[in-house]
Amino acid sequence: MQFWRYFVVLLGIWFFLGACGEEEPVKKIDLSKLQELPLVKHDNAITYAYLPQYAHTVSYQRHHLVMDYLAKSTGLNIRQVFPDTFDEHMNMVGRGLIDITFSNPFIYVKIADRYGARAFARVVESVGKENFRGQIICRADNQQIKSLSDIKGKRLIAVDPTSAGGYLYPWGFILERGLRARDFSEVAFAPGPGGKQEKVVMAVYSGKYDVGLIREGTLEIVADKIDLKQIRVLAHSPWYPGWVYAARKDMNPAAVAKIKQALLALDINNPDHQIILKKAGFIAVMPAQDSDFDVVRRLQTMVESKAEH
Repeated sequence: MQFWRYFVVLLGIWFFLGACGEEEPVKKIDLSKLQELPLVKHDNAITYAYLPQYAHTVSYQRHHLVMDYLAKSTGLNIRQVFPDTFDEHMNMVGRGLIDITFSNPFIYVKIADRYGARAFARVVESVGKENFRGQIICRADNQQIKSLSDIKGKRLIAVDPTSAGGYLYPWGFILERGLRARDFSEVAFAPGPGGKQEKVVMAVYSGKYDVGLIREGTLEIVADKIDLKQIRVLAHSPWYPGWVYAARKDMNPAAVAKIKQALLALDINNPDHQIILKKAGFIAVMPAQDSDFDVVRRLQTMVESKAEH
């Protein structure tokens, strides 16, 4: 009986292999020819994205009330989307997949000059400033770094090459003091998608890097994760224009006008609005235009001119 079981199984395998070998010729696949599948919008919603300087959960927590408010105030169908990286955020604007972008002014300058996005509003932050700045940090117990002049030869980490507060502003400040990338033992950027501001702080906190570049306000975001007494702010960059709302090129002007009007109407003295604004981390929204960010363009030109190739 055992022999017949094996015989039946072997007979079945023989028929299967014969069918595969005789009737289905082997097809070669050319892996050098790859086609990118386009991302598409699946509905008629207006897409809204917060540049992923922090983790997606933070992006959602800070802006979902703004989203709800805009939808109710304008009657428009608005949906928040979550790019993983700064580059993906810019590319999605260029491909028409992000309609309304809330980004740092460095990213804004790039999407304006590359893709025709246009600023229509910018925020006043919770410290009462319409501008913001970067910070240069180290561990408080790092005995080799007493002042900014001591960072030469150290390991430095920044947020991203397209970060304003976490790279452009403080790096420009460093370059203006005569230092160059070659003067550091290492210059790196935070790895992976999202949460890069936090990653810079953690890299300095853990001792992996000696110096970090972040935007002011980041330390408050990570206050529940680390002992802030272990982090020392070595210097601040100058103040530059703050975060900006922009619409992609060719977006319906009437829809942009509705969204702008609703944002400008937010009032910190209104109890309902106060909740929205405090969660988002700003206290007011003011009108903006593209020329407001020419100072950022000039800083970008300076930094690029001093880059080592």
